[in-house]
This record gives sequence, C-alpha cells and structure tokens, in this order.
Amino acid sequence: MQKTLAQKLLQRHTDEEITQDGQILSCRVSAVLANDITGPLAIKSFKGMGATKVFDPERIFLVMDHFTPQKDIDSANQVLISRAFAHDQGIRHYYEGGDCGVEHTLLPEQGLVGPGDLVVGADSHTCTYGGISAFATGMGSTDIAAAMALGETWLKVPPTIRVEYKGTLPRDLRAKDLILQLIGTIGVDGALYKALEFGGPVIDALPVEGRLTMANMAIEAGAKAGLFACDAETAKYCAEHGGRAAEPFAADPNCQYEKTVDFDVSNLEPLVACPHLPGNVQPVSAIKDLPIEQVVIGSCTNGRISDMRDAAKILRGRKVHPKVRCIVLPSTPTVWKESLKEGLIEIFMDAGCIVGPCTCGPCLGGHMGILGDGERAVSTSNRNFKGRMGSLSSEVYLASPLVAAASAVAGVVAGPAAL
Repeated sequence: MQKTLAQKLLQRHTDEEITQDGQILSCRVSAVLANDITGPLAIKSFKGMGATKVFDPERIFLVMDHFTPQKDIDSANQVLISRAFAHDQGIRHYYEGGDCGVEHTLLPEQGLVGPGDLVVGADSHTCTYGGISAFATGMGSTDIAAAMALGETWLKVPPTIRVEYKGTLPRDLRAKDLILQLIGTIGVDGALYKALEFGGPVIDALPVEGRLTMANMAIEAGAKAGLFACDAETAKYCAEHGGRAAEPFAADPNCQYEKTVDFDVSNLEPLVACPHLPGNVQPVSAIKDLPIEQVVIGSCTNGRISDMRDAAKILRGRKVHPKVRCIVLPSTPTVWKESLKEGLIEIFMDAGCIVGPCTCGPCLGGHMGILGDGERAVSTSNRNFKGRMGSLSSEVYLASPLVAAASAVAGVVAGPAAL
C-alpha cells in the first residue's frame, strides 16, 4: 500500500499494518505535553485513574506558558500543582520562569521534538510540530493523563487533503498568508479530523519557521494534523537546534488522497482573518480605514525570530500610531536574546512598542493585553473568536507580523504597501 505522510508517520508507532483511512490504532507516543492550564486537569485524571508513575519522565514536557509570570492567585496555584507533580515524578523538562517560553516554539527550538515523532499534547496547537515532520495532535486532558501513564494512545487514521502551493511568493507575503488562504477557502471545518499535507514548490522553498506557522493553524481548519515532508531544510533546522539526525522522508508516490487543493500564490496579496472566525479571510486592501487600538506580535503562531525580524523591518525608523498600543512578545528566551543581540528590541522600543516576556498572554485573553469594550486588535496569533482577547464586544484581526507592524504604524488595518 502506498502511504500518505500521515499513514507513514503513524505506521512508525504501531505494530498494526495500516491498510486504510479510518482504521483505529494503538500507538506508542514519543512525547506528551501539557501546560499550566491543562496540566493540572491531566494530573487530576492521572491520579484519579490510580496511576502512580509516568511512563518515561524524560518524555513528559510541562510548560508553564499561558499565564507566565503568574497573573493572580488562581494561576499561581495552577503552577504549584504542575511543579509538585514534576518534582514527584522526576520530570526534567519542566519549564517555568526565566527558562520558560511559549510551548510550541520552545520544544522544537530545544530539539525535544523532531521528524518521525508522535506527539500528543493537552493543547490544540500541538499540531505545530507537523512543521518539522512529526505527527502531532491535541487531545483532552483525560487522554493526556492516560498517555502519561501508559506511553501510548489510540488514534483513528485520518484521511488526507493534499495542499499544493505553486508560483512565486510575493515580497510582502509570509507563511501566515498561505495558511489563511487555505482556511478562507475550505472553512474552519473543511479538514475536520483529516490530515493536511502541504507541498509544492512554494513549500519546498519555505523555511522551517514558516512551516511551523502553517502547521500551527491546521487546527483552525479542523484538521487532526498539519504535515510537511522531512527534507534538507528540516534536517538543517534539527541539526541547528540540537535535535537528532533526520533522514528525509515524504508521502509515497501515487498514494491515495481524499482530495487535492491547488493554489497559485503569485498574485496573492497579504491576507487578514476578520472577526469572528479564522476562515473569514479578506485581502488587506479590502479593509479600508478601519481604526485599531492594539497590535500583538507574538504567540505560538508568529513569535519566532523570523517574525521579530519582519516586524522590526517595518517598525525601524517609524513610530507606533499614538492611538495604538503595540505589544511585542518574543516567544522564548532564545528568541528574546537573539532579538536583543540583533538590535530588534531597541527598534521596537524606539518605535513605542511594549516589549514583554515570553508568554501566551493576550492570545487567549489571559493577561498583558486584554481588549476593552469595542476595541479592535490586529494580532499575529491564531484565533479571533468573539471575546477571545477580552471583551465580548471587541474584535480581533489575524495577520502576519508584516501586516501587524504596518497596522501599528498606520493606526488602521493596513499592509506594508500602505506605508
């Protein structure tokens, strides 16, 4: 049987022969992830099922990123639960404080996940690791508790939608625009419990950080996973980040896809997802003179060093509009330090930005950038549901760091061309 990338990855982790989509498998996991919101729920379930030891303390990752530094007593107590569990179980990969970063940037950066892995996490954006050729997916905290105890889980083999990007990527377009183009085309349920397999000449030339951005938002189309073949770019990224050596692999020729979606991006302009769905996508030029009060540059979608460089390119020598607060959150200490070394932090601060810690923060309406009644924000994050970043009457527009930074300067939703 010729296998899709999803089938090929899952086959590495099961003793059962995969023969068709929809097949139920028992799979060995490579790693299990939880954070400061979902971790305590998983720990409660872990203890409730009578488990006493995790299957492998080296392959459990607990990242305290959503409310770091802790914003109130409740969030501090959440961390206490996770910290005590990590200590009791001998979990070495526990991240809090100055070593902590946004989980889905931190783990690939530290070489903790890589090509061929099967990763399950108590966070829907665990699918990010498909950008480095892992089958990675989010699960509920009860399933994560079982995976922590057993080192295995069950999965249904997802059918695959192949997404091909062709043409020449315009100067002001980034990976964020590519994934918004797909979500805007197929809708937020267009890939429900399916794998999205990305390919084509544009993808072949796309840096790994861009692939991670696209895989991150696969869940916004309803997908179980967003997957990229392991190629020379993947192997280079893993080598540079302390990961293990990676041999190239891809889907088999003539494998069976549910369908194929083709895009030619040569004439595409920067895109924006308008309220209140990631699928409500418009060209930035179609949004005329819409004033904003906030811009957020960061998150597990676009908080990497390439994103910081893009934002700084726009903000260098310019000022944030006086009616806008622009919040920049490098997503890990490594990204923060590199931004400092390259002078990007100074560019941000000279422009009038607020530069904050490595936190999810405002993305989920947590802290450090909550929207008030009727306020609008342009954010490089991944969701813009009603009330996602604060007030139920606020609005969130999703875009690339280039568009977010340009909007911060213009005071309205705008692309780089407007400057």
